[in-house]
Amino acid sequence: MGKTITEKILDKHIVEGTPEKGEEIKIKIDQTLTQDATGTMAYLEFEAIGIPRVKTELSVSYVDHNTLQTDFKNPDDHIYLQSVAARYGLYFSRPGNGICHQIHLERFARPGKTLLGSDSHTPTAGGIGSLAIGAGGLNVAAAMAGEPFALKYPKIVGVKLNGKLPPWVSAKDIILELLRRVDVKGGVGKVFEYFGPGVKTLSIPERATITNMGTETGATTSIFPSDEVTREFLKAQGREEQWIELKSDGEEYYDEIIEINLDELEPLAALPHSPGNVKPVADIEGMEVQQVAIGSCTNSSLRDMKVVAQILKGKTVAPNLSLLINPGSRQVVAHLVETGEYKYLVDAGARILENACGPCIGMGGAPPSGSVSIRTYNRNFEGRSGTKDAKVLLVSPETAAATAINGVLTDPRKLGKPVEIVMPDRFIINDNMIILPLPPEEAEKVKVVRGPNIKPLPEFPPLVEKLEGEVLIKVGDNITTDHIMPAGAKILPLRSNIPEISKYVFSRVDEKFYERAMEKKGGFVIGGENYGQGSSREHAAIAPKYLGVKAVIAKSFARIHSENLINFGIVPLVFSDVKDYDRIEQGDKLEVDVSSLENGEATLKDVTKGFSIKLKHNLSEMDIAILREGGKLPFIKKNIGGR
Repeated sequence: MGKTITEKILDKHIVEGTPEKGEEIKIKIDQTLTQDATGTMAYLEFEAIGIPRVKTELSVSYVDHNTLQTDFKNPDDHIYLQSVAARYGLYFSRPGNGICHQIHLERFARPGKTLLGSDSHTPTAGGIGSLAIGAGGLNVAAAMAGEPFALKYPKIVGVKLNGKLPPWVSAKDIILELLRRVDVKGGVGKVFEYFGPGVKTLSIPERATITNMGTETGATTSIFPSDEVTREFLKAQGREEQWIELKSDGEEYYDEIIEINLDELEPLAALPHSPGNVKPVADIEGMEVQQVAIGSCTNSSLRDMKVVAQILKGKTVAPNLSLLINPGSRQVVAHLVETGEYKYLVDAGARILENACGPCIGMGGAPPSGSVSIRTYNRNFEGRSGTKDAKVLLVSPETAAATAINGVLTDPRKLGKPVEIVMPDRFIINDNMIILPLPPEEAEKVKVVRGPNIKPLPEFPPLVEKLEGEVLIKVGDNITTDHIMPAGAKILPLRSNIPEISKYVFSRVDEKFYERAMEKKGGFVIGGENYGQGSSREHAAIAPKYLGVKAVIAKSFARIHSENLINFGIVPLVFSDVKDYDRIEQGDKLEVDVSSLENGEATLKDVTKGFSIKLKHNLSEMDIAILREGGKLPFIKKNIGGR
């Protein structure tokens, strides 16, 4: 029987379980990546497991999120990360080298390999044919320790691309079109696998843009074939020997088909405050704009920067807005300098930022109050930009550059003749900002350096059979991890200090949450649909755990956040009848009996109102075992620690 690309890679990596849709399997992980905002905690967890050296084929620690050095916290964490990499056998990408997903695509990602990353946009590497999955840091720490990664065997959705993109329409518009069709929950439990005649018209960076933002559908991952386009990219990166061909055996093997005719697409934009709120730019153009930001892990490749540079050549940024550009890597910058296109950006008046995530996560570059910010990024959740009342729209580099010139949201097709770019046959390769792993005998002598902001992990006591407490907060649908645990320049540096960062849990939703949780000694969270969508940040689970949150009861959960809750001993439960969501209010005293989790259920008693309801879950046997132990860290230490 024929197979899809996803099935071929999964089947080669399964170490436990049956390859049937919806069944739990465990797969071997070949590569891992972390970034500094999630990595510091991941390595604290790895150290706690007690393994002397990483057991993957390749693991890379990147610094790309917390690069602003407003005090000692971020640079201290960077030193910790570098010393951990030296001690435990990782590659270390130094601050300023670039964004983890862009660099991994350039230098490390390989077709047919599995990649687990402590960043939700790890599927970027799917553009080169890697099966790349985002996860919480503790799952990545476990993978580095040699543990397989558990997931539900996904449905494989074939996305058939026909035709060729028209002028001024780009890969960003393809993924925005998919989001327009399936929205932010349409990919849950699925892998989007691209095929069809349109695939060969897309370069690897364009494919990576699509797989990167496929995360916003809730998908497990997205992946493209490994073909001659892939081979040429790897050859240009000096890695041709790593190429293998990967293709599906036929479209009849997909569980579902979505067909997109590329020649019918037009420039699109995701309106506030959701990546799934997509409309044609032509329908909304003319909107006044105060800021344009181009870059992020979605659109910071050399291809994108060249297009922007050519559009801006000989032009000046409109006086009513500010243009920020953050290239994805030093390789990208080196090429722009070599061709003279970097000068076009400078001469046009762009503010060129460090090769880092920057404004995407509110790490600088926050827009003005009440403003409109046009961005090529992947998320536009309320407040994520660093300005709560800003309106953020997500667009292609072409639309962003046209807007920067004209001062209002502009359909790039109005610029006239399309710009032409020339890509290099051979990329400039300079890996001097990547520190190689030390040999084991040298690594053993390295002392891990810990700054004063690095605090011990909280304790994880075993799960008791009856959970008691008040409802600390009740929230609606599509609550993101940005709502639960905000990012930004003020909060991100506290990622290695759980007691301090916990003060900001739900701070953008309810400023009193921290004080209430501490006063009540913990309790429960009630959520709506798709609770915990967005970033993989496990701090949205570990900080609530520190505050005593015992269970989250919601209509449904986003995959990564549900995994993170389990990892830190918080029980994710689902209403058997969604109407019961309306019966429970903040302040209600609850008793939740979890003694029957093995039977697929739990019982909630609302002591305040005097009623009881049944709850359900989709926990696996291992999930329940992890929860019973108090979380994944004590579970791992019990089972593999010191091995």
